[in-house]
Amino acid sequence: MEITEVRVVLKDSPDKKLRAYATVTFENAFVVRNIKVIEGTTGLFIAMPSRKVKQGCPKCNFKNELRSKYCNQCGSQLPVNMHAPSAEQSGATQLEHKDIAHPITQSFREYLQKRVLDAYEEEKKKGSALGSSFEE
Repeated sequence: MEITEVRVVLKDSPDKKLRAYATVTFENAFVVRNIKVIEGTTGLFIAMPSRKVKQGCPKCNFKNELRSKYCNQCGSQLPVNMHAPSAEQSGATQLEHKDIAHPITQSFREYLQKRVLDAYEEEKKKGSALGSSFEE
């Protein structure tokens, strides 16, 4: 599957790890938005779009975000197991978020990451070139 377009929007937050959002078009037929470019401890990487995991309230069945202490619908206290991860489940952010779309193979993940990070670097260069032209 060919990536036909990558658009990057830089984020202005020097103290945060989120550096940009990317929109990727595949074969001029399918678009994935909100791919995040994140500064990790070993360098830049991409995070696929995700949503917060929700669980139903045992009293009213309203869907509350994981780790909520009280139901947003009926106000009753939620069981502890709904807001505290179990010992067998590691990685708090993996428990709280689930990918909406993601690559199946490692080789495609590497290809996607390279294309997004290359586009990010190009956008950064454009941004710094524009910034320096305004100062003249």
